[in-house]
Amino acid sequence: MTNDQTDAGDVSPAEVPPASGVPGLSRRGLLGLAAGIGAAGLALGAGAGAAAGVAVGRAKSGSGGASVYDFFGTHQAGITTPVQDHLHFASFDMMARTTRDDLIELLQDWTYAAARMSQGLDVSASGAVGGSPEAPPDDTGEALGLAANGLTITFGFGPTLFVADDGTDRYGIAAQQPAALQKLPAFLGDDLDPEATGGDLFIQACADDPQVAVHAVRNLSRIAFGRARLRWSQLGFGKTSKTTSDQATPRNLFGFKDGTANILADDQAALDAHVWVAGSDEPAWMAGGSYLVARKIAMLIETWDRVRLSEQNRIIGRDKGEGAPLSGGVETTEPDFAASTATASPAIDAHSHVRLAHPDFNDGIRILRRGYNYVDGNTNLGRLDAGLFFLAYQRSPEQFITLQRALSTDLMNEYVRHIGSGIWAVPPGAEAGSYIGAGLFG
Repeated sequence: MTNDQTDAGDVSPAEVPPASGVPGLSRRGLLGLAAGIGAAGLALGAGAGAAAGVAVGRAKSGSGGASVYDFFGTHQAGITTPVQDHLHFASFDMMARTTRDDLIELLQDWTYAAARMSQGLDVSASGAVGGSPEAPPDDTGEALGLAANGLTITFGFGPTLFVADDGTDRYGIAAQQPAALQKLPAFLGDDLDPEATGGDLFIQACADDPQVAVHAVRNLSRIAFGRARLRWSQLGFGKTSKTTSDQATPRNLFGFKDGTANILADDQAALDAHVWVAGSDEPAWMAGGSYLVARKIAMLIETWDRVRLSEQNRIIGRDKGEGAPLSGGVETTEPDFAASTATASPAIDAHSHVRLAHPDFNDGIRILRRGYNYVDGNTNLGRLDAGLFFLAYQRSPEQFITLQRALSTDLMNEYVRHIGSGIWAVPPGAEAGSYIGAGLFG
């Protein structure tokens, strides 16, 4: 990130339209920058351990060759955008006694700041060093001198934003709640931590430099001061899926390739069928949006590491080295669930992860995965506190629910625990001059 004299992507501040015609942050947002220093620090620690008009987004070359993605567009960036290397995810709750106008103003302020940061700019025009030396700077400054590094910032709304846990319609939007946006049901094996579950709002910041992603959430947390508070957050590294064909399939912490059959950004038919909310779906304000399910999945690393290789392969249903299905071929070969081998019949176990999750056994259901590895240090037993921060985008939450129930007999369940969870409606991208989620408010 740089000041307004930046050359990142040859973008000037004039190219970042203000939210809803406001020429910058609202007075409330600026006060948040001044008063929210303590809240900004929380964004680094709580629960974390230490788009464009087309599906992919229009990437521009920034300084140092880093990609720059448009914030404004038909769909939000950070869904089909090429998956970056680092994540900072944050869940927020609106504060008591906030009003509908407070919520709208917050979304406007977030839009203004996110649009700037995604272009490699400071959070405001005065930024980290351009304001009064006698006042806290608008921007925290740790991204000074860094390019945009492919930063995308994605926002969404949880069920409790529409109807609070006590049944109140705090912001007059209960009638606009999507029927499908309900708290997820309990699944077999859930061991959810309430402090890493749910939230009125989420921010997903992805970038190829971890400091850029952390900077985005830190500054958006400051802007929210007095209106929304951080509920929980998670840092992620080492993407566990791909969204473009030129990306190599990454590996998860079990050492297996992950996301081989993921929906890709250039598969428009699959995106329309499985990811984007259609104009014919309800409610109308969600058209062009999606639904996000986040799951924090702890992996029992030390236990897994003592399992013999042949058994690891059987559990997953793929070869650990090549990533090919055990029925034969290469990584991209379609699994043959009827095939047998000299050592196994069928070659792919009926309770393997690959078989249970396959569209052939789930009414053709597919989801777009965008997960990350995480390591939050060690447990009090001296084991790695590590796993997968699973992110799935889909046209309807029923897609995830169906798949998760199908995995109830997954052989891998012996080695994982679901410890965090959340679901949010992800509105379509904002138009230039408007703000994220504007359609919700008429």
